[in-house]
Amino acid sequence: MTKHIIKWAVLGLSASLLSGCAMLGGGGGGSGADTRYVARDVDTLYNAAKDRLDRGQYKIAAALFDEVERQHPYSPWARRAQQMSAFSYYMAADYNKAIESSRRFLSIHPGNKDAPYAYYLIALCYYEQISDVTRDQKITEQALASLGEVARRYPNTRYAADATLKMDLVNDHLAGKEMEIGRFYQRRGKWLAATIRFRTVIEKYQTTTHTPEALMRLTESYLALGVPTEAKKTAAVLGANYPGTKWYERAFDLVNKHGAT
Repeated sequence: MTKHIIKWAVLGLSASLLSGCAMLGGGGGGSGADTRYVARDVDTLYNAAKDRLDRGQYKIAAALFDEVERQHPYSPWARRAQQMSAFSYYMAADYNKAIESSRRFLSIHPGNKDAPYAYYLIALCYYEQISDVTRDQKITEQALASLGEVARRYPNTRYAADATLKMDLVNDHLAGKEMEIGRFYQRRGKWLAATIRFRTVIEKYQTTTHTPEALMRLTESYLALGVPTEAKKTAAVLGANYPGTKWYERAFDLVNKHGAT
């Protein structure tokens, strides 16, 4: 995934959160700041966390933002610190803690104006963990569900626009997984199991880039199963929707070779 682009986007989306830091008092936050429990005023603690974040020390920054909330739970900065903690964990690639922090924020401030950002950050955390198609896709499904929640809850936001784009990419990825399994079954002559996978791509992920190949391989599987009529129908759908592609040419050659025309 284009992780550097996503991080750039999150930094931009978080600008409103960071802009308020300049209004804080000029307390510490230099190199001596650490995460041991030391009672500190909110200005000093928040500035220390921001300093660590600016220096790319994301885990330390997250721990310090957590301290803001812990030491000053009723301060106006506690809510902001919760979100910045989640963001810092995200930047540190500690996605489980970022999700946990975001969910805690939402449980305490469900109707807050920054709730869309919290939902979006949760979705990004799952999105960043998507693995290649040879591995289990549970995280991918979670990413799709979380992105869909952002788009459904906040349809007119910039978060929804980006979530919708990423949903298309995630669907393409999931279709790729189905194709990978279907080809695996084909190589082992398990044609019925293969047809189930290819039909899933056609029916559930029909707008993805994998659909033309799925139709060709479904044609191939039907011929191997001895049902040339279904193979011909599938090849016709492929020709009607993706004429001139290599997949249609292969399907056309297959049905001709097997006398299914």
